[in-house]
Amino acid sequence: MEESVAVAELRETFKSGRTRSVAWRKNQLRALIDLINENEDSIFKALHQDLGKHPVESYRDEVGVILKSASYTLSCLDKWVAPRKSELPWLLFPAKGEVQPEPLGVVLIFASWNFPITLALDPLIGAISAGNTVLLKPSELAPACLSFLIETIPHYLDNKAIKVVGGRVEVAERLLQLKWDKIFFTGSPRVGRLVMAAAARYLTPVTLELGAKCPAIVDILSSPFKTKVAAKRIVGGKWGPCTGQACISIDYLLVEEKFASTLIELLKKYIKRFYGENIKDLKSIARIVNKHNFQRLHNLLKDPNVAASVVYGGSVDEDKLVIEPTILLDPPLDSEIMTEEIFGPLLPIITVKKIEESIDFINSKPNPLVIYAFTEDETFKKRILSETSSGTVTFNDSMIQFLCDTLPFGGVGQSGFGRYHGKYSFDTFSHEKAVLHRGFFPELEPRYPPWTNFKLMFIKLAYKFDYLGLILLMMGLKKS
Repeated sequence: MEESVAVAELRETFKSGRTRSVAWRKNQLRALIDLINENEDSIFKALHQDLGKHPVESYRDEVGVILKSASYTLSCLDKWVAPRKSELPWLLFPAKGEVQPEPLGVVLIFASWNFPITLALDPLIGAISAGNTVLLKPSELAPACLSFLIETIPHYLDNKAIKVVGGRVEVAERLLQLKWDKIFFTGSPRVGRLVMAAAARYLTPVTLELGAKCPAIVDILSSPFKTKVAAKRIVGGKWGPCTGQACISIDYLLVEEKFASTLIELLKKYIKRFYGENIKDLKSIARIVNKHNFQRLHNLLKDPNVAASVVYGGSVDEDKLVIEPTILLDPPLDSEIMTEEIFGPLLPIITVKKIEESIDFINSKPNPLVIYAFTEDETFKKRILSETSSGTVTFNDSMIQFLCDTLPFGGVGQSGFGRYHGKYSFDTFSHEKAVLHRGFFPELEPRYPPWTNFKLMFIKLAYKFDYLGLILLMMGLKKS
C-alpha cells in the first residue's frame, strides 16, 4: 500500500532525529515562506478555479495568513523549544525541575476545502515547529489547490519528512487505519466522529476543528455610526470569507424586534456596496464549492415557510454555482436552516423581545465555535462570558479572532476540541515532558517503611510544606 510506505519513511525520518533540530525546523519554515512568495499568482489562480475567490480575498484569508503565521513562528521558535524551569518544594532540595517540549512523532493532517491553503499549511507550520514528520491530506473538493500542494511542496520542503497525498474518501479511510502519533482534522462533525473512532484503535491523540451554528448577538448601540460599523462588520464577516462557507462565519443573528427593520436596511445597503445589486452583478464574492453543496443550500430555501421569510436576495445561478447574499427574517425554528449549520450565503435573523433572551436561545443549541456580540453593555458582556460556552467570544467585530496568533483557536463540545495558532499550534503538536533532577543527599528516611507515628507526622507536615513544623519534629520539640 502506497500510504503505508510513505508513513514508514516518515517514521524512519523521525527516528533519525533530523526533525528535532531547531535548524531543520527553521529551514523548513523559511522554505514554506519562499513557497508562498514565489508562487503567489499560482495560488490565486488555484483558489479562483476552485472557489471563485478574488485575489484580494485570497491574500487576506490564505496567502497573508500563512506568511504571517510562519514568520511569527520563526521569530518565536527559540523561546518555544527551550525547557521551562519549574519551581519545586524546598523539601526536595537539592533538586531542579523543568518542562521540556518534545515532538509527538508522525502526524496526519486532514485539511478542509473552504480555505484549502490556510487549513493545510497553518497546522503544518505548527507540526514543523514542534519537530514532527507530517503527512498532509488536503481536500479533494478543491482539486486545483490540491494539485498545487502536491506538485509544489516537494520542491521546497524536506520530502522525507513532509509528504502530501491526494485522493478521495477511500484514501482517507486507508490512512485512518494506520498508526499515527497525532491526527489533526478540520471538517464536519460527522466526519470528525469517524476520525475519532479510528484514532481510538491506537489511542492516538486528536485535534478536531469542527463547526457549529455561530450566532451574532446585535444589541442596540449608542450611536448611528456604531450601528453602521456593526452592520459593515456583519456583512463582511458573513459573506466576505468564502461566501459564508466558513466554520467561523456568522450563521444567524439575534436582535430585538424593534431593531430588526433598521438592521436589515443597513445590511442591504452594505451588501449592495460590497458585492453588487443583484446576482448578475455580484463581484468580490466567492462561489459555492460544488453542485452538491449548491443544491443543499438551494433546498434550504425551497421550504415554503423558509422562502416566505426571505426579505432580501434568494436568487440563484446554478450554472455558475452562485447564490445571492440572502437575508431571512424569523424562519421557522424547527426548519433545517435553523437546526443545521448553514455554511453558505444565507443569513437568518431571529428576533427576541429583549436582547438578554439571546443567551437562552444560544444555550438551547450545541456549543458554537464562536459567539459574536455587538454590544456596549458591560454587564451583558459579562453574562455572555459567564452563561454561555463557546470556543471563542468576539465582541464588536467578526472573523478577526482567527488572525490573532496570540489567541487560541478551537472549539468546545460539538464544535471540536484542541486548539492551534501561534504558540498554541506548537503546543498542540508537542508533548510537554516533565523532567526532575535530584541529588543523592540528603536522604529523607521517613519516606520508607517500617512505618511509625513519627514518619506519619513527618509526611503530614511535608505535604503541608510546614518546614518549621518539620524542624521542630526533627529536633524532638513536636510530638508525633
